[in-house]
Amino acid sequence: MKINSIQIQNFRKLQSCTIDFSEKETIFVGANNSGKTTAMDALMIFLKTKSFKPQDFTLCHWKSLNEIGVKWITADELKEEDKSIKLLEQYLPVLDLWIEVENSELHYVSHIIPTLDWKGGLLGIRLRFEPRDMDVLIKEFITLYNKSNKLSQEKGKDFKLWPKTFWDFCERKLNAYFIIKTYLLDPEKYDEKQELLDNNIALDGDVLKGLIKIDIINAQRGFSDANSETVENNSRNLSSQLRAYYDKHLNPTLDPTEKDIDALESINNAQDDFDKNLKESFKTSLSELEGLNYPGFGNPQIQLSTKVSTADGLQHDSAVKYYLDKDLSLPEKYNGLGYQNLISIIFKLIRFRDEWMRVGKNAITEDEVIEPLHLILIEEPEAHLHAQVQQVFIKKAYEVLRNNVNLKYNKDFTTQLVISTHSSYIAHQKFESLRYFRRNNSLALPTSEVISLKSAFGEKDKETEKFVIRYLNTTHNDLFFADAVILVEGPAERILVPHFIKNENCLLDSCYVTILEIGGSHAHRLKSLIEKLGLICLVITDVDSINPYDNGKKCQPEINKNYKTNNDTLKTWHPQKESLDELLSLDSNDKIKKDLPIRVAYQKGIEFDNAGNKIIVYPYTFEDALVIENKDSFKVIADATGLLKKMVEASKKDDLKELVKETYAIIIDKQAKKAEFALDVLYFEDPKKIKTPLYIKEGLDWIEEQLKSNKQGLIN
Repeated sequence: MKINSIQIQNFRKLQSCTIDFSEKETIFVGANNSGKTTAMDALMIFLKTKSFKPQDFTLCHWKSLNEIGVKWITADELKEEDKSIKLLEQYLPVLDLWIEVENSELHYVSHIIPTLDWKGGLLGIRLRFEPRDMDVLIKEFITLYNKSNKLSQEKGKDFKLWPKTFWDFCERKLNAYFIIKTYLLDPEKYDEKQELLDNNIALDGDVLKGLIKIDIINAQRGFSDANSETVENNSRNLSSQLRAYYDKHLNPTLDPTEKDIDALESINNAQDDFDKNLKESFKTSLSELEGLNYPGFGNPQIQLSTKVSTADGLQHDSAVKYYLDKDLSLPEKYNGLGYQNLISIIFKLIRFRDEWMRVGKNAITEDEVIEPLHLILIEEPEAHLHAQVQQVFIKKAYEVLRNNVNLKYNKDFTTQLVISTHSSYIAHQKFESLRYFRRNNSLALPTSEVISLKSAFGEKDKETEKFVIRYLNTTHNDLFFADAVILVEGPAERILVPHFIKNENCLLDSCYVTILEIGGSHAHRLKSLIEKLGLICLVITDVDSINPYDNGKKCQPEINKNYKTNNDTLKTWHPQKESLDELLSLDSNDKIKKDLPIRVAYQKGIEFDNAGNKIIVYPYTFEDALVIENKDSFKVIADATGLLKKMVEASKKDDLKELVKETYAIIIDKQAKKAEFALDVLYFEDPKKIKTPLYIKEGLDWIEEQLKSNKQGLIN
């Protein structure tokens, strides 16, 4: 048995979305405020806590809900349709849970099978937060509203008392008059949006009890530095977790076995010896009370008795220590926060697993059934974890959850782990498990949709998928958490573009933009992924001109020569043109995809005024474009070496055409070290004095406008 998918409706910004679950780990990723936490909270609230707030409804629906409340108040007489649940249905928070059930597991779900001839497969359960009783809800709202309104009028007050609106009423009374009700869905209509019919009767009781065990680790775990003055809840440290685990699974005083007898005998002997010592020690002190005539007639005699508990040995701050050397150790609070958290989280997973499997003293009784499915929800495990520790955690977490003799090779019990994260170190380890939350800001109130990355490439594009996964696994990039992405050609752009952004695009500098060095020959391989995610994307690439009449050799860009581009991104992604003349004459708007926020930026003609005559020159790559447009800054650089020195000498030429020809020859030399060139530029020249090449500036301005119009991450 396993969860196949969930569908969330009308829960905060998740107005309607479907999330497919992986067989083992499912990882929620996305930019800030994209809905990851909302999805986690939906699972926690619907399946575990069952406590809602008005803010858990999709906010844009409250205008309609308040209008319904006004109708209830102002109507002379309410008709049956005015009191029907159908009136609220389209606004109620809903979680549809689709579970895959094997034929051998039918006994677990015998109480909720959809039809008598159902033999396993998908089983759909709808959990809907709705009024317990519509008539009672409406009557109570009208009564309270009219009572407060009447009181305000009697006192001659202009302001309204509670409840002013239906929202106001629900802020105090929501969980008193609303409850989660459960309905069965039609497995034959899995891919459809199902509406509940009049004959869909709510099921009695908690139908998931005995099916799913749910455990949660929230984002805030409360660890503090050893020097902090704040007193944290001790139940959150490892010592407390060990005590709780001991009491439930190991305590020899509970249902003792033969192995526990020796330990209990030793404890009993220690207690007797301690009692004797205690009585002797207090003998003198207690005898002084006799001078006060105590104990007198009717007063009980004082008797001291100790109690040595097996759990007492863990009831102190230093119950857990970290061994350093012989006779040298430190209490747990003095270890690094990152490792405290890792140890704590892993131990919680161990405890969750052993509670599920009824390990030790928590052994299962005859009338109990172990749930076939264990769902663990972990919110932002990277909090306080070092980068290396995050990688250890994601590699080991599921393995720990299955490390039990009844789980390793037994398919009767399923474990599914759901994690929400902002960490690229966690995300890049499990590409196929990622579920990307994409913000949709086109509506008045932003919502989100969820994309399964395992479907980003399709069956026909497995080689590209393999490349992308390998690339992402080696870069630790923030692609899945960024407001926008910039793909650059090589190391020089990767080094200098951040300075261009900082110096000339201040608004963009305040956004969460990730820059990936992917190369002109590979940028198009990210096409499927970028387009699937709907990311705002700028591709900074080179024209890579070639002469088709000279065996396709590299050549200096010129127009009206029928040259072509060798750049796969420009040929196969956008603008899908091979002719250099077409590319160099392309309008700025035509460099933007019509249906997606994707733009290419490549070298264009640079116009100069040469002794009253206009001259246009065409760079070949980023490096020569940078030098040509900043020739006055480059020619005054002294003591340069390597590639930079050659460029400095070229920039001193007065003839622009000679300058362009020389920089082209320098940059296509196989010995040219472009990364070293970019670093030398930063060393010898103040980045603020370097002008951003025009084709890149246009691209950066475009991406900034996109973010402003989408209101993503910009501080105005």
